[in-house]
Amino acid sequence: MPRIGLAAFIILLGLAGPAGADYGSSPTKGRPAVLTLSTEDEAPDSMPGDRGFCDRVVTLALRRLGIKAKIVRLPSERALRNADDGLEDGTFSRVGGTVITSGYPNLVLVPEPLIRFDFVAFAKDANPKIEGWQSLAPYRVGIVSGWKILEQESTVARAVFTAHEADALLRMLAAGRIDLAIYDRQQGLYLIRALGLTALHPLSPPLMRQDMYLYLHRRYQALVPVLTEALAQMKRDGAYQAIVQKTEEGLQGP
Repeated sequence: MPRIGLAAFIILLGLAGPAGADYGSSPTKGRPAVLTLSTEDEAPDSMPGDRGFCDRVVTLALRRLGIKAKIVRLPSERALRNADDGLEDGTFSRVGGTVITSGYPNLVLVPEPLIRFDFVAFAKDANPKIEGWQSLAPYRVGIVSGWKILEQESTVARAVFTAHEADALLRMLAAGRIDLAIYDRQQGLYLIRALGLTALHPLSPPLMRQDMYLYLHRRYQALVPVLTEALAQMKRDGAYQAIVQKTEEGLQGP
């Protein structure tokens, strides 16, 4: 499923369902009134006021089930641990598969992708040739701690450094403390502009294109099928694409 900001990006979602679709205007019996979800995402995927792309997608999907979303922004590893411990009710945007569930057994995947990330290497000035994870071997590489797929794949690098937040990671690269920073392309480009780190740039091709998901704490496992269907329905009825468009319009400067 394609990613915002890329011409090839996908599919699909407006801020109301099709005529005749009824997901309930109040919580169905047995469903929570509110779910508190953590995210480590940066703009444009998560933004203050829940204006980010993934914020909007998750909020609308839950609204269609009669549930209000409360989104809290936390460092990646803390977001995972809090959700696994039940301090929050879930977390996004995360990779699928056992990368998450093996270390956080209380988390249950909602198997409809929220978004697709392009994981790329960001460099300063020079243009090292990076094609695949093995090509990281000669370099000092930085990642955000808690991004499990990057922790797993970056071990081939000469040295791996971690930062708790993406802005700190990019500042490490700008200061020459690392050779490459591995991060999502779109969020990285947004941060580079916001921080004024104009010497930094993404390398092509991406190291990995990865669908990213929402996880819920297992106490809400019964919500997984209906939430999966709500997300899929948003892609069918045009709501998802409407959020893509709204997010892109919000990123356009004067």
